[in-house]
Amino acid sequence: MKETTRQARIVRTSVLGILVNLLIAVVKIIIGMLASSIAIVSEGINNATDAGSSFLTYVGSKLSARHPDEKHPFGYGRIEYLTGMVVGILILYAGIEMLKESVDGIFHPSEMNVSMLAIIIVAVTAVIKFFLGIYTVKVAKSVEYEALLAVGEEGRNDACFSILTILSSVIFLFTGFSLDAYAGIIFSIVVIKSGIESLKSTAADLIGRPGKEELAKKIYREVRATDGVISAIDMMLHDYGPDRYSGSVNIEIDHKRNIGEVYEEIHKLQLRIMEEYHVTMVFGIYAVDEDTASVSELRKYIGKFVRSQEHVKSFHALYLSKDTDTIYCDFIVDYALKDWEEMRESFEIYMKEQYPQHKIALTIETEFV
Repeated sequence: MKETTRQARIVRTSVLGILVNLLIAVVKIIIGMLASSIAIVSEGINNATDAGSSFLTYVGSKLSARHPDEKHPFGYGRIEYLTGMVVGILILYAGIEMLKESVDGIFHPSEMNVSMLAIIIVAVTAVIKFFLGIYTVKVAKSVEYEALLAVGEEGRNDACFSILTILSSVIFLFTGFSLDAYAGIIFSIVVIKSGIESLKSTAADLIGRPGKEELAKKIYREVRATDGVISAIDMMLHDYGPDRYSGSVNIEIDHKRNIGEVYEEIHKLQLRIMEEYHVTMVFGIYAVDEDTASVSELRKYIGKFVRSQEHVKSFHALYLSKDTDTIYCDFIVDYALKDWEEMRESFEIYMKEQYPQHKIALTIETEFV
């Protein structure tokens, strides 16, 4: 998706969220105060918070679209993740305040004055909020904006839990028994949970998630289909905001070919990846010997060790240097392997049984995507 199209959709959805949430907030707060309903007032306050969150998604989108400069050569895309964190804090704060008001309402109940008209108006606002939430979530997923997704999911949850408010109001209207504060507690707990989940998600973005698996698969296919490339491994994708990546990948080429022979194809590949996937890709090169009998035997021998190890997923970059009598090899291990040095020692002992005269240069790494 083009950056201008993406930003336009975010801005349009955010502005719609601001206007609708402000209108609903005013209506609910007025009705809640007239009816002395904690649950309705809490919903109104939450809607006002949602309007603030929509405003933040609008501001975040505008700021993240700024062009790269000397201070931030990779652009400002990660501002969207900071925005998401602020939105999560706002949602969490609103939930805590609602919980405090609801608990206080249990110990210090106030007289309610709910009318059927008020219930109908709350029901209408709930329907509007539900469809606004669905629309916002749909847009957020299509543009991959975490903060907007949090706003949409929060709005959808608000609408669903308005049913509790309506139900408690109807019960009071016909029986005189108030469940208002209890409905407020349930609603506030859901809001708090939503805020915590939003914070966890944006914190994961800032700390660094694995690169997108589907994007990595597409790039791997492009690289491995390139003339002169035997295989590709060790891809890293660094996220600088939605659709903004820098990355690196190691490629294996036949050790008998020189860089000049494969340069043109690799350069074309680099430009194609930039244009199609918005990834600035850097290539590392391994020279691989697939023809020599001694290397084929070495590959089989190492493969036997790898298959015996629970935590080793694969190996690559195998190279036998005749000049230095060194065997180079890389292991891909899973995250459950805790003692890398023990793995290294086990492999060296294993290799010395068959290749006592060679030095072993083992690199152990995990998959990044």
